[in-house]
Amino acid sequence: MNHVLRGLAVNTALPSELVDRLIAVADDDVAASLADRPDLSRAQAVELASRVPESALPLACKGRLTSADIDPSAQPLAALGLLEESSGNPEWARLFAADPLVEHREKLAGCPGLPPDVVETLTGDPDIRVVAELALWATADVAAGLAGHPHAEVRRAVALNEATPSAVLAALLSGEGLPPARWCLVCDGETKPCVDDPDCRQPSCGLPTGAFCDGAHESTVHLIRQAALGNPATPVDAVVGFAAHPSVSLRWALAARPDLPTEVYRLLAEDPVPGIRGDLAENPGIDESLIRKLADDRGHDVRRRLAHHPDIPLDVLAGLAATRKIGATLLPRIATARPDEIEALAQSPAPAVRMLAALRRDLPAGIRDALADDPDAKVVKCVAPHPGFDEARLRGMVARHGTQVIAGVAANPDATAELLRDLARHQPTPARALREIARHPCATAPALLACLTDGRARRVAAGHPALPPSAIRELLTDPDWLVVEAAAANPSLPREAMSALVTSRGFVLDGSPA
Repeated sequence: MNHVLRGLAVNTALPSELVDRLIAVADDDVAASLADRPDLSRAQAVELASRVPESALPLACKGRLTSADIDPSAQPLAALGLLEESSGNPEWARLFAADPLVEHREKLAGCPGLPPDVVETLTGDPDIRVVAELALWATADVAAGLAGHPHAEVRRAVALNEATPSAVLAALLSGEGLPPARWCLVCDGETKPCVDDPDCRQPSCGLPTGAFCDGAHESTVHLIRQAALGNPATPVDAVVGFAAHPSVSLRWALAARPDLPTEVYRLLAEDPVPGIRGDLAENPGIDESLIRKLADDRGHDVRRRLAHHPDIPLDVLAGLAATRKIGATLLPRIATARPDEIEALAQSPAPAVRMLAALRRDLPAGIRDALADDPDAKVVKCVAPHPGFDEARLRGMVARHGTQVIAGVAANPDATAELLRDLARHQPTPARALREIARHPCATAPALLACLTDGRARRVAAGHPALPPSAIRELLTDPDWLVVEAAAANPSLPREAMSALVTSRGFVLDGSPA
């Protein structure tokens, strides 16, 4: 892989004539990068697709190629990509419905708006993968017709399809009113009973561990029920009885549904599996009393996930913040908190609670400045990236709390070039702070050169347009390929250097590929 050319391919300053020359020497990797260029002309897109056929699909999906530019016989994936975007020639669908490659027919089956005759053809396809893909994305009437398909894998796809009528989903869940399935992936071509060996080494197997069939397609029926339970179109009355089912996976499929009766949620809150209670903790359908109950749950990750509930009472959230490591993330309840609620949080005696408010980025100036002067470094660290601080206050945060807040200050959009330079020279400078400086639009050459001392920060600084051209050239030979690509993509790379790199096909001064 030529990382210099890959970087050049996405360089926004690369002149059009050099794009043409790069197309002429592009391999698959470079072509994939060129396909992402927003300034690629239609003529260039056609040329690129002609030279590297694999690039036709991303070009078509991005709208750079139209159906008039695509030959479905020579560029089948691009044609299928346009059909998937509903912008291909409908006649192509009939062509691919008879394609000998099952992968093409399977891709076609997932495309929307297929002609009725094509849908009918795919419904009777000899490969079950094609029919299952059709069932997964089919309209309600087609999905309903496939619910009684003799292959259980097709029924599982119907159970996953949210367009499937609710009555059909209920029937798939109970098995009532449908003819028995005759085959499943487990028993296809096998003698019953058949069990997938956990130590199976056949690369073409593809079956989940423990898949089992003694003629009733047990494991696939289980997957059908699991799919239907998680499908929001399945009627509530049909799913509630599974809250006490002996199968963990079936109970788990219910925990995230927001439409269940309170008594079902209460039953799930007593489930012995912490993961089920964790999913329940984030479920917007649970009420306040259950939220308060789960706040005392000592199960793994339950309380941390409860903190992300959109309607958690603030007093419960404050209690969780004081006892759990929630992390420096803006929680949904904090994002929607009223101004008076934010003010109360900002005045809490507990630093962990003040941190919750400090993560908002639309604080009133008075609250913002008070949090900036907070005696606790963790609070200041959270509020430091908030816009609106002047340089004096940002410097004051660093003077009081040092390395604990430097990264947050460096991430502030109002940090000046002088402040960023001084932060980069601070001893010691945390690695995370160097990475924030490296991506800051106001960073200048002195600060960026200091960032090159850290491996991860160097990857970011290499692409910063304020980096001196001499440094960019040096980074083209860096042992880290991510640095090389970023340097080659830097718009400040001199044009003559770009031209030389394209001419030499990415070989640098010593004649070695970067």
